Amino acid sequence: MRSYGLQLLASVTLLGLATAQQNDSLPIVDLGYELHQAAYYNESGRFYNFSNIRYAAPPLGNLRFAAPQPPAVNRSEVQTGSVGRICPQAAGAWSLIAAQFVENYLLGRPFNGTTPSSNSSGSTRIPPQDPRTSEDCLFLDVVVPEEVFGNAGHGFGAPVLVWIYGGGYTGGSKSGSGNPAGLLARGENSTAEGVIYVSMNYRLGAFGWLSGPTLQSNGTANAGLHDQRLALEWIQDNIHLFGGDPNRVTVFGESAGGGSIMHQITAYGGKNGSVPFQQAIPQSPGWAPQTSNYQQEQQLNAFLALLNVSTIQEARELPSEALITANLIQVGRSPYGTFTYGPTVDGDFVPALPGVSLLHGNFDRRVRVMVGHNANEGLLFTSPFVTNDTAYEAYIRRNLPSATTDVVNYITNTLYPPVFDGSEGYTDQIGRTSKTLSEQVFTCNSNYLGRAYGNETYAYFFAVPPALHGQDIAYTYYNGPSRSVVNQTVALVLQEFITSFAATGRPSAEGVEGVPMFDLYGPEASIINLNVTGITDGIDRTANERCLWWQKALYF
Repeated sequence: MRSYGLQLLASVTLLGLATAQQNDSLPIVDLGYELHQAAYYNESGRFYNFSNIRYAAPPLGNLRFAAPQPPAVNRSEVQTGSVGRICPQAAGAWSLIAAQFVENYLLGRPFNGTTPSSNSSGSTRIPPQDPRTSEDCLFLDVVVPEEVFGNAGHGFGAPVLVWIYGGGYTGGSKSGSGNPAGLLARGENSTAEGVIYVSMNYRLGAFGWLSGPTLQSNGTANAGLHDQRLALEWIQDNIHLFGGDPNRVTVFGESAGGGSIMHQITAYGGKNGSVPFQQAIPQSPGWAPQTSNYQQEQQLNAFLALLNVSTIQEARELPSEALITANLIQVGRSPYGTFTYGPTVDGDFVPALPGVSLLHGNFDRRVRVMVGHNANEGLLFTSPFVTNDTAYEAYIRRNLPSATTDVVNYITNTLYPPVFDGSEGYTDQIGRTSKTLSEQVFTCNSNYLGRAYGNETYAYFFAVPPALHGQDIAYTYYNGPSRSVVNQTVALVLQEFITSFAATGRPSAEGVEGVPMFDLYGPEASIINLNVTGITDGIDRTANERCLWWQKALYF
């Protein structure tokens, strides 16, 4: 574990009964390197929120595009976390038409949209930035029930849930996914101890994911993964001060968050000791495979060109506004359904694609896993302009630029043949493309984890229509009636699964009538189906020959 200085001085100071109105009575935690006071007390939920705790030094100057460093000692005043921070964000211009296209497609209506102009080399409209945006964004939140906090230092501590957000590795924030109040409430139901909730920021876009040989000669590839790892090590060192047990930490996260978890499990090929958590719940884990040094160099050079500099050191010396603008432009021009940035094979933290590492046993085998995926993962990222076989083949070649002609032919004729009678799981080119993308980027990852851990994992299938990628987040963070949640029972059961797994290592929803026992994945690939028509057990459809082929990464 990393030392944060003055660790021996770390203690908890409780200054009376906290209320949301009396800041001077809110509790203060001594972290050794700083004193941090709770931002508020939620009276209805009976929990404290310690907001915006610094876990790393500001990643500025020479720490840009480099591994994060522990924070400096600053005990001159009590920190209150009153200033919210999010890391610089960006999104592909294609996202402006994606929601409209998906709605039309699901309703069977024609779509007459055009490709966003920012996909070309022309001018790009720069969207306004959230006022909280700052490169100095490596902070985390700790939300802890009052009773758990009061027991700090007594006994073994409560289980800990750690959220890693999604957003295509270019967007998202520690508080942007939802309010954890519902999870905390469910934690009280599933375990008498309750649960602690932690969420962290990590660097995004070019700030967190620049890579390639040139960058690595004067920086750190996959800096975002290193940010997450430092935050997880912070939790190991400090969560006991809040009443948590560092030996009962469960990381969970959706999309890029789930993909990040898979990269953490396979970090350093499993050869650098245990990961700083014991359990994991990757939800729709995803990333676009990137192993090509050439591709990584091209991305770096394009970013530097936007900055009008030639070296990464020169980029470090520029004002933050210039870097944020260049990142916005580069990510904004991403081809449809992509984000330009994300985890890459760097020969260090990521020695191989996680699927390959899992295939060869190069991962931390001690982690207990519950994984989930949605029924319609790919449609949100599927271009409406793939309307014939030629366009489909072009899509494959664009996404897999290293693939040989034989491999492209195998994908287009054998794995996903142009047969549209429904027998292959699709009835048109859009469905074909969506299925391809879904399995390559998202759903097969779930099966990789099950087989890697000897089928002794748990898996669920979110099928509430239309079950698009990301629609389960509102269910994970359910706090009452919402337009995003059409079935309260599914939401409550999913939260019960998450919190009971965090507490006991076995997901269950014993308090909800009609929910079957959550069995291990097993050799039959058993899963729990979450649907509006009922919650049932079933067989995982990702246990197929296509996923076995994708895992071998023969397209490189």
